[in-house]
Amino acid sequence: MSALALALAAPGVAVAQDPTGGQDEPVTEIDEVIVTGLRRGLADSISIKRNETSIVEAVSAEDIGKLPDVSIAESIARLPGLAAQRVNGRAQVISIRGLAPDFTTTLLNGRQQASSGDNRAVEFDQYPSELLSGVVIYKTPDAEISGMGLSGTADLRTVRPLEFGRRATAVNLRGETVEGSSLNDDVDNFGGRFSISYINQFADDTLGLALGYAHLNSPSQNRHYKAYGYEAFGGVCEPTPANPCSPESVTPDSADDALILNGQELFATSRLNKRDAVIGILEWRPNDRLHSTLDLYYSKFDQEETMRGAQWFSNAWADSAYFTNVETEDRGGSLFARSGTLNGGVPIIRNDYNTREDELFSAGLNTEYEIDERTRFEADLSYSTNQRREQILETYAGYGLGPQGGGRTLDTITFEVNDDGYPTYSEGLNYADASQVSLGDRAPWGGWGHDGAIRFPDVEERIYSADLKFERDLSGIIHTVSAGVNLANRNKTKRVDDFDLFLKNGRQQVLVDAQYLVEPTSLDFAGFGEVLSVDLTRALDVYYDRAPILDANFFDKNWDIEEEVITWFARAEFEKGAVRGNFGLQIVQQSQESTGVIINGTEQGQPIVPISITDGEDYTDILPSLNMIYDLGGGHRIRFAASKTMARPRMDEMRANVTPGFNALVCSGAQPCPPGATVNPWSASGGNPNLEPWRATAFDLAYEWYVDPTTYLSIAGFYKELDSYIYQQSGTFDFTGIPLPSGASQIPPGVTISPIGQITLPANGDGGTIQGIEISGALNFGTVWEPLDGFGVLGSVSFTESDLNPSPDGSPVRIPGLSGMVYNMTAYYERGGFQARISKRFREAFKGEVVQLFATRGQTEIMDDEQIDAQIGYTFEDGRLEGLGVLFQVNNLTNSPYRTRLGIDGGGTTTADGSFLPETYEEYGRQFLFGVNYRF
Repeated sequence: MSALALALAAPGVAVAQDPTGGQDEPVTEIDEVIVTGLRRGLADSISIKRNETSIVEAVSAEDIGKLPDVSIAESIARLPGLAAQRVNGRAQVISIRGLAPDFTTTLLNGRQQASSGDNRAVEFDQYPSELLSGVVIYKTPDAEISGMGLSGTADLRTVRPLEFGRRATAVNLRGETVEGSSLNDDVDNFGGRFSISYINQFADDTLGLALGYAHLNSPSQNRHYKAYGYEAFGGVCEPTPANPCSPESVTPDSADDALILNGQELFATSRLNKRDAVIGILEWRPNDRLHSTLDLYYSKFDQEETMRGAQWFSNAWADSAYFTNVETEDRGGSLFARSGTLNGGVPIIRNDYNTREDELFSAGLNTEYEIDERTRFEADLSYSTNQRREQILETYAGYGLGPQGGGRTLDTITFEVNDDGYPTYSEGLNYADASQVSLGDRAPWGGWGHDGAIRFPDVEERIYSADLKFERDLSGIIHTVSAGVNLANRNKTKRVDDFDLFLKNGRQQVLVDAQYLVEPTSLDFAGFGEVLSVDLTRALDVYYDRAPILDANFFDKNWDIEEEVITWFARAEFEKGAVRGNFGLQIVQQSQESTGVIINGTEQGQPIVPISITDGEDYTDILPSLNMIYDLGGGHRIRFAASKTMARPRMDEMRANVTPGFNALVCSGAQPCPPGATVNPWSASGGNPNLEPWRATAFDLAYEWYVDPTTYLSIAGFYKELDSYIYQQSGTFDFTGIPLPSGASQIPPGVTISPIGQITLPANGDGGTIQGIEISGALNFGTVWEPLDGFGVLGSVSFTESDLNPSPDGSPVRIPGLSGMVYNMTAYYERGGFQARISKRFREAFKGEVVQLFATRGQTEIMDDEQIDAQIGYTFEDGRLEGLGVLFQVNNLTNSPYRTRLGIDGGGTTTADGSFLPETYEEYGRQFLFGVNYRF
């Protein structure tokens, strides 16, 4: 237990911290606790950072159920070198040192956690902050910790009741809302949180129990805009005597070469996040030799999303659309259409309803036994499972009434594009008029061929693990050695059932009965007006039939992967004068296997006949590590670390699926195939079940100065040499056994069709480097001048860059999750029970992974992102209300937007000088919380 925790456990004792990092010493008895609340959590975090041999960052709870943020992801994101990606307005996944979330391993009390995502990244909002006592982020490896990530390891920790040492109960209650009225009338804009934690000790303090329950009912909102792309349409219809086309595609003629939006969407989204989570911890220490702990955790996270809005193509190639009154400006040396009028536009009215259910269960049993005074044995058994079930539903409607493919009523829409924010539109028709707006496909170019779609992704992952360790104390420079083995089995399955939706009665467009309507949804944030709103929970089966989609994309989204990893480890701790640390070795034996299908869809108009395929590989990695501290005295120290690290490949890239293609025209063109020639018309794309791990060599160097329990300074540098990198490559594949399609008859007789063709798939290639500098610190102003005691600041700034050229042509590649600069700042005041703080976090633009079309994941460029949060509170420290606290909190204080740009890396539409054009703009609104907590 830390000194501060001891001080809280024994209110009659204050603790003086030795600034040199030595042992805490009890001093004069006083009548009150010196450090509480925010500063206590800060001091505990600094104590963990100081005392760990590895380079770590930590966040600790101020008290039971009181981590400093409403989300554990928000708390982690404020640590040096870490950054969060906002998903639907919430911090959800974390990047460590500029590497994507999949490079990070997440543990709960030291045990690997199953993920509900498509890959390995854990979504931290599944773990309530109210039930955790803290988080430790390992930036350098510890040989005893299996499954260390390439970028780092996040260890979520719960309380240990015997170590806590006393009985305590804490109750937290908060109400919350998002500013403004609800964007969708049938979704509530108010919610709340409730948690209760109980800790106690029994049987002469040999048995400890901790129980906790946390309920979340949290609303969120999103005003969404997205640009599909930009094109110049001046040449689509340019009337001349030889070609008197009409109407002219762009007027005036000076705007012919201007980049004009070719499509856009406006959606108002309301979400409701509901989560119930429980923990149970039973700790037993009957004597000094035996210690056993049982950890149980369960959470069920339900999300409902109602999205309504409009999307339309402003594309002169689409039917009779054309532009008038176009006003232009110079952007990066290119003409850009700042405003104008779209004539012949046909907005598609969207009503979507999505649900998601995540169910997570983790169990672990740890037993330590002291064989003799110098030898200990430890066994740990654990199980973690996570299942995600989703519904992704979208439907289409539009103005007018007609048969399938008909009823496209043309509209006139003015537009003005803003530099940074929502465009402004003005439509001519009323899209909230239930007597005119009907269900049905309104897409141009003949339509999409269906009136909606519904998809059911289902992902399940299970991890079984056993960990055995022997530890022995020695005399001499090496004072402790340990060795053991970890056995882990991971199985992940993904299934996605896809269905097209078709209107009943032969897809005849139909008006919606009033009983299935709710109040229209306003898109006034972009000037568009209101749109018809349908309650799909009741209307879906009334108006639509379903037909399964059995295309190649459907089969490619279904796969199974199993991994068995055996990690042998040995570790030694050493100390000699001012130098101490550890060195160790891991031998990691990995066996992987994937089951998928060869997706034979080369025969047009015929159903796909999948051919089952199973493949895999075995690998062994040897991973040495060293962590060393040199104590300079006076609280100053130097740290050095060196290690070989690895991370298992992305699971979706390990799928065994193969999608073949056949070029029946291989012998046509300028060079026909002579008799006796051999041709290779087969090609394919797919996953790679033989992928090797990501591997790197890492070095860290840090200077730290610990002034007092709440004041420190750290300057750290790191360098990672990536030995390999996984990227798309071309290779060969044997297509033997796949029937030739009928198109093969176009290949002349006498020409041999080789079964060997080209396949494009993820593969290991050359690596590169990642390097960075991290500066962090905390200052209690009372250290500088005693009257300022209670005021303080803490923060960090990180600079990271990469040099990655894995492809044969040496083209540079940007690493997903890497931001060039990330910084976090918090200013606080805490005294006499009063507490106030304001925090800001910022990260530069980065390549992020998001959900895209057809429930698949893709990458986009997420622009500079920031968030400011503030809170104020008061806790009664004596009297009848002692232990009662009140709190007011505002998240996203400046309503910071989420933005992306078109294209990724070198792709997308650019201006003449290479500048990129905006794609997505979203605002989530400010979140207000008011709460009370009581501890006794």
